[in-house]
This record gives sequence, structure tokens and C-alpha cells, in this order.
Amino acid sequence: MAGCRVDRTAFDYQVRLSLSALAPAGHRVDAELVIETSFLLLDPSGQRHELEPDTGASLAPVLELFSQTISSVEIRGKGALHLTFDSGIELHVGPDHIYESWHLTGIGVDPVTVGPGGETDWQLPPQPEPRHAR
Repeated sequence: MAGCRVDRTAFDYQVRLSLSALAPAGHRVDAELVIETSFLLLDPSGQRHELEPDTGASLAPVLELFSQTISSVEIRGKGALHLTFDSGIELHVGPDHIYESWHLTGIGVDPVTVGPGGETDWQLPPQPEPRHAR
């Protein structure tokens, strides 16, 4: 996911980020990150936005992710996802005790699902260093 750009944000009962990139060797990424539980968005000034899918206009801070590029990806513990964007925005999604918290699917990524209670038997696979296609 590092090097991917957010091409679309969408909201319903979930928060969806469409991601794309093209690596120098031609490795294409066309993926979707779906967030299904509460999450934290930190803006570049450090302001905290504690957000919940299916809450309409309160999700407006997520719109700032449009056209941002992911600069780093970290997954901790049982599936806590930490993304940092080139603008300094940070996105944090922890495992949920009852529901799936997030999943990643698409072309150029290995599918990842963090189910209820989190996951213990997986690792984020090594990823090529993509660059955004123009």
C-alpha cells in the first residue's frame, strides 16, 4: 500500500478508500481499503478526529485523504492498521471485538481481512515500491 494514492473516498455503512499505483517494473495496484469499525484520523496539525462509519457528515475529515499518497504502512498486534500519508495525515484502525474492522482487496495486493477480535497468524507481505501512474 505504501506509494498508493487515494483516488476515491466513499461512505455508507463502511468507509472505502480506492487506492492505485504503478511501480517502475509495471506492477499495478488497483485496490480498495474498507473500514468497518471506528477509527482515528489525525490531521497534520495533530487534531484528532474519532470517526465511525455510517455517521454521514461527521466523516467529512476523511475527504482530506482524496489524492493523498500513503507514505508508510504499519500493522501492529492483532491487526491495528496505521497509515501515514505524504501530507502528514495519519489513519489508525484497531481490531474490533465483535465485527470485522478492515479489509484490503484488489489487484496488486495480497488480500487482508482483520476479523472479529483481530488476527494473530498473518503478516503484511513485502510490497514493491509503487509510484502513482499518471
